Amino acid sequence: MNGVLIAGFDFSSVPVDEFHDWYDLEHVPERERVPGFGLCQRWIGVTDPHFSLATYDLDSPDVLRSQAYQSIAYDNLSVWSKRVTGRCRRLIRFEGEQTNPGDGLAAPDAGGLLINAMNIDDKDQADFNAWYDEEHLPALSRVEGVLAARRYRAKQGTHQYVALYHLASPSVAHSSAWKSAATSDWT
Repeated sequence: MNGVLIAGFDFSSVPVDEFHDWYDLEHVPERERVPGFGLCQRWIGVTDPHFSLATYDLDSPDVLRSQAYQSIAYDNLSVWSKRVTGRCRRLIRFEGEQTNPGDGLAAPDAGGLLINAMNIDDKDQADFNAWYDEEHLPALSRVEGVLAARRYRAKQGTHQYVALYHLASPSVAHSSAWKSAATSDWT
């Protein structure tokens, strides 16, 4: 897998049971049946349980242009999907290709996920990418409790880059080891 689709919503204006039923009974199962989709995971915000994020591992971002995907997405969303998503506020939609490590997989049994989505000025791209790939991601991936650390460059979406950290629990990102690994002169 070297692609990802990420969608995040604030669903505070949708009844909680309807949102979860829609995601679990229709939305995710539809995508799991599309050739080229791998692990599909859904996450709920730790500090705000009305924030939902879904990550879909893809063979390639090109899967999102396949006939199989287009038949259930975009203008072809179901009535239920249109009703639910029409009442949500989109926080992020990201389609990207994995850059580091090029073939890393999600941790299927992670207890938490941290996402960092960012846009970088053109003049800072080279230094930023070198820092992230040579120091930052490798350092954080060595922290105890980090089960997978992956970085993506956008093909389409609201952000240029996304880093996903699958964690044993959300507390890993608040640990002293995490803070130490995230701090350096280059940072």
